[in-house]
Amino acid sequence: MMPFGWHVWRGESRRRYRFNITLTHRGLPEASGIYVFVRRRFFFFLTPLYVGKAANLRGRLVGHERWSEAWWRRGATERHILRLASETQRRRIEEDLVRGLKPVMNDVHVPRDAKDAPNDDKLSRHWKSKRSYWAEAKKAA
Repeated sequence: MMPFGWHVWRGESRRRYRFNITLTHRGLPEASGIYVFVRRRFFFFLTPLYVGKAANLRGRLVGHERWSEAWWRRGATERHILRLASETQRRRIEEDLVRGLKPVMNDVHVPRDAKDAPNDDKLSRHWKSKRSYWAEAKKAA
């Protein structure tokens, strides 16, 4: 039984994004958007391996330079795609997902101080409030 349909991924902001699952090249649209390489184990356990954005999903994913590594070395079984028209949306959502999911094939940058805060205003506000909460909790302990 092969999974088809959709899956929801959450970013660092805890916002939910609904992705379509594609298993073949025919399922890839010519639209722009975000994609995730995924390893599925025991049907329900999904691990994100790589998150990226593209102006043309079909053109980018057919022959993607990281797919062979994801498939052969990491066990990727499918690609999840989210169609988005705006470059600003793609950039913001990709950053949110990379920071939230921490996929092993992305170069995840762990922010340590205010200079490392996310580029997007909404994500930056969320990051600063979360950071101040943990600083207060640390002082109280």
